[in-house]
Amino acid sequence: MRILVVEDEKGIVDFLVQGLKEANYSVDVASDGQAGLDDALCVPYDVVLLDVMLPKMNGFSVAREMRKAGIKTPVIMLTARDAVDDKIHGLDAGADDYLAKPFAFSELLARIRAVLRRPAMSAETVIRAGGIELDLGRREVKRGGESIELSGREFGILEYFMRNAGQVLTRTQIAEHIWNFDAYAGSNVVDVYIGYLRKKIDRDPEKSFIRTIRGIGYQFSTES
Repeated sequence: MRILVVEDEKGIVDFLVQGLKEANYSVDVASDGQAGLDDALCVPYDVVLLDVMLPKMNGFSVAREMRKAGIKTPVIMLTARDAVDDKIHGLDAGADDYLAKPFAFSELLARIRAVLRRPAMSAETVIRAGGIELDLGRREVKRGGESIELSGREFGILEYFMRNAGQVLTRTQIAEHIWNFDAYAGSNVVDVYIGYLRKKIDRDPEKSFIRTIRGIGYQFSTES
């Protein structure tokens, strides 16, 4: 899953990026409110972590403009402003949750999981395609009722494929969604992880769920 961090304090950014990547999230960073809004309007993020006191545009305005534009991405505000009125202002602006600094990183991860489970913001909590069932809340994958153990990256790639079943996804699209904008850079990391995933979800290597589209990328088919 891909998370946008809108924060201008470098120490906090470094802390969030390291922790989120260790938790197998792909992370992009915007250092001011206007850049954060532009990114949120252009990229389908799974969650936005939004500071309040930002250059150019404050977090309340960013959240409000996102909602006006029809962006339903869950927003968690991270701020030192923990007065009740500030929390009410943030929630009324369109935020889904509000976490005061300093906070325990484990609590942030729990709140991310919580907003992703909410049906109003997340289109589905269980995705099914071609006999594969992917449970976002429990982070579990099953095929024919049998559990399949996947790494965090493999789970993210499978989710991206299943949400875009039938569409051809380029290697760059996959790399940007699962890692970040600079992850691909001509490496074979996408092909390597596709190989790992195929070995775990396919029963017949000759009839893979994930088809290679020569010269372009990959396509997830609901019929293996």
